[in-house]
Amino acid sequence: MTSRYTAAIRGVIDHLETAQMPQIEKAADIVVESLTHGGAIFCSEIGHSNQWDFLNRAGGLAALQSFTYNININAPVADCLKDRPRVTEIDRDVENIRFAVQNGNLRAGDVMLIGSVSGKNKGPIELALQCQAIGMKVIGFTAMDYTKQVKPQHPSGKKLFEVCDVVIDDGAPYGDAAVDMSGYDFKLLPVSGVGNIISGWMLWEKVIEKMVAAGTPPSVFKSINREDGQEYYDKSRAEYNRRGF
Repeated sequence: MTSRYTAAIRGVIDHLETAQMPQIEKAADIVVESLTHGGAIFCSEIGHSNQWDFLNRAGGLAALQSFTYNININAPVADCLKDRPRVTEIDRDVENIRFAVQNGNLRAGDVMLIGSVSGKNKGPIELALQCQAIGMKVIGFTAMDYTKQVKPQHPSGKKLFEVCDVVIDDGAPYGDAAVDMSGYDFKLLPVSGVGNIISGWMLWEKVIEKMVAAGTPPSVFKSINREDGQEYYDKSRAEYNRRGF
């Protein structure tokens, strides 16, 4: 007996291998252009922390770096003073994103990967806008069938796919879950995580292929659990630091 979930995943893979290959090719060209011209590649949130599957992995790119930020303010007051009105009301999430982009190691010509399955959430949209404002390129991961049926939360009225240079559709349906099960009047078992991870590795595959073909092979990692793994890892890390890729 076959699994209904794996059948749903096969559908996602078919979607990525056909409908999304042109988008993956465009995204790969953006990454290659950046890396070979002094740019850096950053990966922000790609839906449910799936971006961590791309980072520091055996067989993966040394050049890919995470983009995270944590802004802490220590200004304690008495409990009775905590809800005092502000002089001006601000959106803390938006302001934190702007601060992080303006004060991090992000530059024009760099690339940022951003994901939101529904594409409606304020944070990813604001990050994309701020990155583009400083001259970065943005590659977005979202579910197009899903995002077309939700309302955006960003004050611009835009969704993630509308503020990216290239968008990769992870193939998830509205609501993300994809499997009918007896006893429930809605689908179960989400597929966006698998779609995002597979499409991401398809992107890195194309990046590596293109750079090798151009005579500029990027530094990649080998598993440190192999016999010579740690030595090769250290060599790749040093080469990345020397060339930027």
